[in-house]
Amino acid sequence: MKESTKTILLFLGLILSLIFAPSCTKQETIHQSVCDGNCDATHIVVYKNQEIFPNGNGHYEIEWDGLNYFQIRGLLTPMNDQYVINGVPLIETRYDSDYWVIFDSLQFQTPMYSYLGWFTDQGLNTPISIGPYVYTMNDLINLHPPYNIAGYQLPKHWNTDSPVASSYVGSYSKYNYNPTQNFLLDDEMVGDTINIFIETIFNFEQGIWYHGHDAPVPGETIQTQIKVIVI
Repeated sequence: MKESTKTILLFLGLILSLIFAPSCTKQETIHQSVCDGNCDATHIVVYKNQEIFPNGNGHYEIEWDGLNYFQIRGLLTPMNDQYVINGVPLIETRYDSDYWVIFDSLQFQTPMYSYLGWFTDQGLNTPISIGPYVYTMNDLINLHPPYNIAGYQLPKHWNTDSPVASSYVGSYSKYNYNPTQNFLLDDEMVGDTINIFIETIFNFEQGIWYHGHDAPVPGETIQTQIKVIVI
């Protein structure tokens, strides 16, 4: 083959490769707002199938009457269709409290201000008085993991330094707009005040960057605190 012919063929090949090469331009992605308007999470307190209304201070007083649990029931704003897959909304409600039970009869509380607020280096090492003894959460994890009245127990010998450690604790309700969670209640709690923390995540895929998109997936998180007084 003549050199001139080879040159022409190489030139044509270069032109074709430029024409049909895949574009490196990011795809413009239009995300709908998560909710049609503002996302909202409303939660009520229920005991013996009766709604408990807040007092003048915004606290919920439950008179213990033999039933060993109360409920938190939610009503969440429906999300736009983009965040509903095959009829299933990408929504999650998480529950926590500052009230713990150990050895089935001893109770203690941890200072906290948000969902899993105790799960910090400081929180895991805060001294906790239980009867005449003083422990930390790290001590209890190895001795006798306590039970949180929100419905979960710390795993024994739990590796709190693991990147996925927080996924082992807390209680969850997913894929529905009417979450319900039971909370332990008994006569030993009469006179105590319980802080309940609720985290509602509208689109739990929020923050993910999909390949080729020019923006992360949007979402919204709502934090709710409820104070329950047992009388």
